[in-house]
Amino acid sequence: MSTESRLRLIWLYPDLLSTYGDRGNLLILARRADLRGLPVECAEVRADQAVPSDGDVYLIGGGEDGPQALAAQRLIADGGLRRAVDRGATVFSVCAGYQLLGNSFYAKGAKCAGLGLLDLDSDRGETRAVGELAGECDPALGLPTLTGFENHGGRTHLGPGVRPLARVTAGIGNDGRSEGAWHGRILGTYSHGPALARNPGIADLLLRWATGMTMEPIDDRWPTRLRDERLSAVLDK
Repeated sequence: MSTESRLRLIWLYPDLLSTYGDRGNLLILARRADLRGLPVECAEVRADQAVPSDGDVYLIGGGEDGPQALAAQRLIADGGLRRAVDRGATVFSVCAGYQLLGNSFYAKGAKCAGLGLLDLDSDRGETRAVGELAGECDPALGLPTLTGFENHGGRTHLGPGVRPLARVTAGIGNDGRSEGAWHGRILGTYSHGPALARNPGIADLLLRWATGMTMEPIDDRWPTRLRDERLSAVLDK
């Protein structure tokens, strides 16, 4: 956590990357921290602002091709996110935000440079992946089944420097076999929903990475009902 002993949550470029309720990821993280008595400071950093390097958790949402390419260019030029990662910050990225953390991605038919924070590359698939997404998470993360909604035309290919977040059981994810990726304290996924509302276990994992603290259980009756309903919709077919 930051020197002020407040958990700093930084939502990057909401003016460019925020689709399918991705702002909900910020709200969920802040709420789950607050319920455990952790002081929280939330900041929304727009694309024309400098990225602070002293945050604890950085969140990046999804978006269309043009805003995605512009976001990547500005994040590379700014350098604040890379400096934050170098000092041990946690990053959670969704869809377009996930792709731009890799080495390269395609936007409007052109290959674009990513930030190189995750060892992966994304290109275009033959079909668009739209619908419910589910998968069994990497056992090393200690997470329950992943659930989400995906809507993307990309396919993501993981290099040896990352591990998949999950093995796909419904939907496409990266390539029909794996979904998302993680390395160190950086985690990316194609799951909207928003992802942390459907997957509070991931929210608690991010909080644990950022604080080094064990997250005591809280009342998750409503998230559990949501998860059970959405997972039953795809896994019982």
